[in-house]
Amino acid sequence: MIGTLRGRLLDRSDAEITLEVRDIGYRVLVTPGHAVALAQLPETDELLVWIHHHRREDAETLYGFASRDERDLFETLIGTHGVGPALALAVLSVHTPSALRLAVATDDVSALCLVPGVGRKTATRLLMELKSRLEGSLIDLTLVTGSDGSDGGGAASAHSDVRDALAGLGYGTDEIAAVVRELPVDGDSSTLLKLALQKLATSF
Repeated sequence: MIGTLRGRLLDRSDAEITLEVRDIGYRVLVTPGHAVALAQLPETDELLVWIHHHRREDAETLYGFASRDERDLFETLIGTHGVGPALALAVLSVHTPSALRLAVATDDVSALCLVPGVGRKTATRLLMELKSRLEGSLIDLTLVTGSDGSDGGGAASAHSDVRDALAGLGYGTDEIAAVVRELPVDGDSSTLLKLALQKLATSF
């Protein structure tokens, strides 16, 4: 089973890269965020990609990630009832691992609703199942808690307020997801909303 690939970037698109390793080209599916990061690199650059080797009776697919943490979380997601590779990749396309942990730790349903195709009912079920899986796995939920032992609920609430405000202003789901993932973990709703609007204004 393939765990990592290190080689030369031959080709890339929004959702796939081709990596040449010892004269063999491997087609690897990646998140749009990873693809954007790779777009900044020359096509001749060598890079390391963490791989989930997904096998079915009729196909073998390679999913690539920028870090082991992201790959591990992908594998946690596909181990959850009703979550296949496509949905897991969609979740990680919207949320970084730390943002997803924060959403799970603080029961932030609206954060998961940002994922295309995930409604409130599905998001609630996913949060319940992921909370159990993350708590029992090697992934450390304390990464999203404060040093005083708080659960980060204030940060999650502020981010939720920002999402609601941006939606009310007419911004689309993709725009909201992209800007919220760039916001700092701490800060009040007003400050974070102002920062989000500044980022959105400069993106055009």
